[in-house]
Parts: sequence; C-alpha cells; structure tokens
Amino acid sequence: MLELRLKRPVEPMTNLWSELPIARRESTILGISFRPRQAEALGLDGPATLQTLLTYPFDIIRLGAYWNHIEPTSGSFDTGELDQQLDAAERAGKKVILAVGAVKTFGYPELFIPPHGLVKPLREGALIKPTDYPELIAGATDFIARIVTRYRNRKAIVAWQLEHEAVDPLGVEHSWRLAVSFVERELQVLREEDRSRPVMMNGFLPTSSLVQLTQWWRTRDQGDSLDVAAALADLIGVDYYPRHAMRRLGPRTLYLETADLPWERARRRRLFASVRARGKQLMVSEGQAEPWEAVTVPPNPHLRASRSCPPEDLIRNYTAAIGWSSPGQPLQAYLFWGAEYWVLRDRAGDPSYLKTFARILEQA
Repeated sequence: MLELRLKRPVEPMTNLWSELPIARRESTILGISFRPRQAEALGLDGPATLQTLLTYPFDIIRLGAYWNHIEPTSGSFDTGELDQQLDAAERAGKKVILAVGAVKTFGYPELFIPPHGLVKPLREGALIKPTDYPELIAGATDFIARIVTRYRNRKAIVAWQLEHEAVDPLGVEHSWRLAVSFVERELQVLREEDRSRPVMMNGFLPTSSLVQLTQWWRTRDQGDSLDVAAALADLIGVDYYPRHAMRRLGPRTLYLETADLPWERARRRRLFASVRARGKQLMVSEGQAEPWEAVTVPPNPHLRASRSCPPEDLIRNYTAAIGWSSPGQPLQAYLFWGAEYWVLRDRAGDPSYLKTFARILEQA
C-alpha cells in the first residue's frame, strides 16, 4: 500500500530546514497552540516555555480552558493559570483563540471532564446525548458560560473554540462520541454569552486511505467533526498530520504517510468548496510540527530526528497547506502544532526546530 512505510523511527539530522523554499502566506496569519500539560510532560516549566515562545513574531496563539484543572471539585473555579497565559499573550501583542471545551480540549488526553461532572461513565460505542447525560450537559454549559463571561472583555481574544474534534471518537482509546445535539446545546450557550466573536470548530483531515475509511465508518451516522464544523461554526479548523506512526515493530515503526492521492485532493476540494459556499472561513488549527510516534510523549533522540516530523517538515507541511488557498480566499490562519517540543529540543542542544519556525516567520 502506497501510504504504509516500515522505517526506523530516528534518522540523521540534515540541513534541509535551512534550505527548503518557503511559500508566501499572503494574508494568512501564523501562530501556535500552547499546551501547559504537554510542557509538563516534556519536563519543561510551563510559564517559562510560554515566555520563550512569545518572543517570536507570530500573530496568534491558541490557549485552552481545561475544565478539570479550573474546576477540579464542585464549587471551585480557579482560572489563575489561564489568566497568567492571557496576560502574557496580551503583553506580547498576540491575538488569542480561546478553546472553552468543555468535554474535549486540545492536547493529550483531550478529555478534561472533572470527576464531579461525570455522574455515570460515558458508554463505549454510544452517542453522548444531552437527554441521556443531563448532569454532564448542565456542567459543560455552565463551565462554558462562566469562561466566556469572564473573558469576553479581553480584546486580545478574537475567536472562541468549541470542543475539540467535537463529534469524532477520542482516538483509538474510546469509541463514544458527542452527539450533534450535545454540541448544539453548548454552541447555543456560547453564543448567548457572546455574539460578537466567531466560533471555531475543528476536525481531523484524513491524509491516508486507512484513516479516511476508519473515520467514515465510525462517524457515518452523523458525519465527522469537519462536516459538523462546516454546518455549525463560523471558522472551520483543519487538523493536518501528513505522517504518523501506527505501531512499533522491533527496531522499526510502521508509518502512515500521505501520498496526496486523487481521492484526498477530491475530499479536500469538496470540503473547502462547501465551507466557502456558506461564506465561512478556513484555517489550519493544527499543522503537524512535532513527531507523532508510537508513544504518548514525542521522543527526543540526541542529535537525531524522529522520522514522523524532522524540522524540515515544518516547512513542507506549511507549504502544502498554504497551497489550499484559492484566489481571493486564503486560509485565515495556520497554527503550528508542537511548539513546546521545539523548546525541549533547543534545551537538548538542537535549535533547528525553533530556527525553522523563525525562518518561516521571516520569509513567509
């Protein structure tokens, strides 16, 4: 199969990141996402990592309100960490997309329901409907309302993100899915609290036949998250990962890699045409810029690169996505995914990821 590769998971570093041409972005704004929990998992100090990243001249940053961290117990509501992140972004002159959750938010494990918000377990294989989980929808909408009310006067916030890949299964770990009716209730509450800003919803864009077939089968009853985002949101975010590991097999790893086959291009054209026909905007909410290996935390091989995303792939993936713009209809934004990893690599003696990002910002 063209899209399957059995390769060693690490490879020698090259200088390609300093040589590849960089596509012009035109009016597309560039930015990153910041994941405080991922910074911690990498052994980094979260606030210091954020400060390092904010020194780079990008336009926009995506931050997340994580329900189980802000409201770990019933009656608690501690936004101190998020307040500090927003303050830092504002001082650096960045625009902000704030993800309000509530059930799912970007960054592993993506599920951030506090214990008191889940009276009964989410049943595997089920659609999570508000009528079946009244306590969950009540808690989720209350959290969204409180977050939006608290931050809607922050001028730096230019959009809200609702859920994360809202109606898709949670990777391979869970088979339950949020029903469209659940997400519609959340969206209604969000808009009631702030009608002045656009709402972004995102979805995973399959880049291989296997993932496309699997995603279609698992979401065939109500469509996948990109379908739902196109119908409900103002701004549709595409999560784009051209190469990722499936399984480690001894000293090698089995990878799925995009071959940009005709069906992939046709699917993109249909999606983008549908979004634009509705008068809505497209962005890349996650452009792969860190390794996706067969482990939860990306590896940090000494003076070598992980095959799933060496530094030059920041340029390749960005360039491929910028090519999706059409005359008069550019991507609204491109957010690089994995900025915390770049800081880890830099502190381990490999500044190439940060230098690649700086080169893109300078030349795009």
